[in-house]
Amino acid sequence: MIVIKNANLWTMEEINNELGSIAIEGKKIVEVSKEDLSLKYSEASVIDVKNLFVMPGIVDPHCHIGMMEQVYGWAGEDTNEITNPITPELKGIESIKPHDESFKEALENGVTTVCTGPGSANIIGGTFCALKTKGKTVFDMLIKEELAMKMALGENPKRCYKDKGPSTRMANAAILRNALKEAKIYKETWDKYYKDIAEGKDVSKPTYNQKWESLKRVFEGLKVKIHAHQADDIVTAVKISEEFNLDYTIEHATEGYLIPEFLKEHKVKCILGPTLGKKSKYELKAKSFVSAKVLHEFNIPFAFMTDHPVITLDTTLAQTGLFVKAGLDYLEALKANTINAAKIVGLDHIVGSIKEGKDADIVIYSKDPLSYDSHVLLVMLNGNIEVNKL
Repeated sequence: MIVIKNANLWTMEEINNELGSIAIEGKKIVEVSKEDLSLKYSEASVIDVKNLFVMPGIVDPHCHIGMMEQVYGWAGEDTNEITNPITPELKGIESIKPHDESFKEALENGVTTVCTGPGSANIIGGTFCALKTKGKTVFDMLIKEELAMKMALGENPKRCYKDKGPSTRMANAAILRNALKEAKIYKETWDKYYKDIAEGKDVSKPTYNQKWESLKRVFEGLKVKIHAHQADDIVTAVKISEEFNLDYTIEHATEGYLIPEFLKEHKVKCILGPTLGKKSKYELKAKSFVSAKVLHEFNIPFAFMTDHPVITLDTTLAQTGLFVKAGLDYLEALKANTINAAKIVGLDHIVGSIKEGKDADIVIYSKDPLSYDSHVLLVMLNGNIEVNKL
């Protein structure tokens, strides 16, 4: 057992900016308290952090780590299968390179959980997975093999398929809607077949289709991540999602702050970013760090993403500091990288906060983590100390 005591705790739960301690056994947190737990667990190894800043490991809800090693050119690029705009049968986990040096850099900077998967070249690109940031194989790192189905609207599918279609936003929407209709019909056909078999009827088995077999799961609870920057693309994504009753989030949501009333009315959850960096294409023209402040004021659920390697995971908190500079509440900014990110992707039962029963993914900083001169001093992943500069 390990006890971390005299910590300036930021649990993302009830205790924030208060002195306390954490008891860890195996890979789990067993107790969090404002009291000195080293007195209760006298046999534990004690780490006295002397009022250092302690918070849960960062959760990135949308990136492409392990799939895009651009330093190696085409050989390391496995993010976008630009051969067909509809590829729901693809699994992002099957492109992951666990020895991508970015995992080590992420861990050293306090990022302990990542949701990674296909890019946005395709209107439907395949599934994201959820991983911890250390392991020799994906099985060592795995939290969830298929976390969500990736979809995309806007410029990227238009650009990637401009010579063979789709080349307009109209076509993006029409192709997405048609694929969802095909998958729904496919599901209904198979559901009827199984019902008929259960009732003892002599019926022919439907034809298997790999695409629709994968996509039909969005009607069975599989989450959907829809890439949409511009306000019009966000509205289209919401419209189609509601038409098919999808459990969805809007990824990037760059212009979401321009239509907060719409987002609130439709109970939209947003994953913002990357906002750090240049406005590299037309649909980023209104990119602004004020976006998070606006969404918070309208009580719209949101989290932050890096879209690594668009901005790298080690710059997660640099981006977060700029959201705070633009007016976002400090604690809400930290939550957008931890518990809110975990909630939005459905992982808050195991990560995202320092709480009894959750994985012991804990980061200790030399000072306020949003300060430019703050350093990560210790990273605990699944109860193991992976980085130690104390």
